[in-house]
Amino acid sequence: MIIVCCTFVFVSAIVQETLFKDMQNSEHTRTKKDQQSLETKFQLYTDTTEEGCQILFNQLETLDKCSFNASLPLVMIVHGWSVDGILEDWIWKMAAALKSQDKQINVIIADWLTFAHQHYPIAVQNTRHIGQEIADFLEWLEESIQFSRSNVHLIGYSLGAHVSGFAGSYISGTNKIGRITGLDPAGPLFEGMSPTDRLSPDDANFVDAIHTFTKQHMGLSVGIKQPVAHFDFYPNGGTFQPGCHIMHVYNHIAQYGITGITQTVKCAHERSVHLFIDSLLHNDKQSTAYWCNDINTFDKGMCLSCRKNRCNTLGYNIREERLPKSRRLFLKTRARMPFKVYHYQFKIHFINEIQGKQIDPTFSISLTGTKEDAKNLPITLVEGINGNKTYSFLITLDTDIGELIMIKFKWEGTAVWENIWDTVQTIIPWTKGTRRPGLIVKTIRVKAGETQQKMTFCSQSIENIHLYPAQEKTFVRCEDRFRRQEK
Repeated sequence: MIIVCCTFVFVSAIVQETLFKDMQNSEHTRTKKDQQSLETKFQLYTDTTEEGCQILFNQLETLDKCSFNASLPLVMIVHGWSVDGILEDWIWKMAAALKSQDKQINVIIADWLTFAHQHYPIAVQNTRHIGQEIADFLEWLEESIQFSRSNVHLIGYSLGAHVSGFAGSYISGTNKIGRITGLDPAGPLFEGMSPTDRLSPDDANFVDAIHTFTKQHMGLSVGIKQPVAHFDFYPNGGTFQPGCHIMHVYNHIAQYGITGITQTVKCAHERSVHLFIDSLLHNDKQSTAYWCNDINTFDKGMCLSCRKNRCNTLGYNIREERLPKSRRLFLKTRARMPFKVYHYQFKIHFINEIQGKQIDPTFSISLTGTKEDAKNLPITLVEGINGNKTYSFLITLDTDIGELIMIKFKWEGTAVWENIWDTVQTIIPWTKGTRRPGLIVKTIRVKAGETQQKMTFCSQSIENIHLYPAQEKTFVRCEDRFRRQEK
């Protein structure tokens, strides 16, 4: 039923797309409003009430009544499409997290439920209108109390991300809004559109976006896949998120009750919100993401460089840097808060002594650090081992083990596996005395993404560098032969 519901939404969106585009064309010209009130409700968040204090457009006394502080920055939360017509719980959690991180800010919730609680294509059409209203509201603050738009940070979720983009593009004058954050910006009716018809890097001095649900169904995805910011983050590749599979519906029901079914449907989409909240609540566990061409390259550990601003912090504490071209960053996360993991690239040099015979072993690795240990981490190579070659792969850890000082590397296998291996050996001749041919593991080179430290490990037993099924070898730090600079 869940899948049918989601499919219906997408199909409905496609059917009405032509109608929407025709209506959209008439909206391109920006017209300044003369009205004394706006449809959007601007609620200043306070710690004392969950409903906030409403600031009314063109009514200065409400700024005083709500204790709006013009000397402090403004963060405005903009929600997305609404199915039930009520503000979702995450909005208040984010507002509280913002205040806990930095109490010296104004937090406003832009409530546009009247226009968001519509059929999806109609809500999409309304995003321009709401963007216009937010622009008008910010211009009023600037004109009436000299509040600079550069001190404004819009955080928009789903459709709210594009609302924020329109607000940034509609605001008059040459100066831009300070920052816009798009939390899994909506995909249907925005994917593939020109920068003027969606959130784009041109909409603010700095734009960042977190993409968490770009997995396609019938050619459409809930979240937009294309880059829309200066820095676009793709946690776990951006297509889907750990802990959000339908198999986890029972966990969600246990946590949320019957609404857990809804939580399962929106889990990956809303993960963008909770990743951002996580960055506010856990200052000591900020997630680092790395510039990479695609997730497959990232999964090989090939992109863990921070040189020349190749990495950045996901969420509220991002390093703001305007770039001439959107930069796509990747990272892995846990299934729950705190989401941070520690990224490591492992490069292992294998020599397969059985000429012309490819083998496809499974390995496990155990790490000893100065703080903690990590045991029996599985490794599966995406390709078999042939000849003399170095293989690269990514390992992530949930905990900080400190500086890595020892590695135990095991060729997983049983006694039966080993007997089969021996049988294979008898068929294939070799000329190295009585010793069985196997794998030679010369070095293990490691790069820690979070610290950028490079280390080289050599076999603890210099005389015996061969590895066989069901056997484990210990590697210790040795003279660093990993000094080649990254290009």
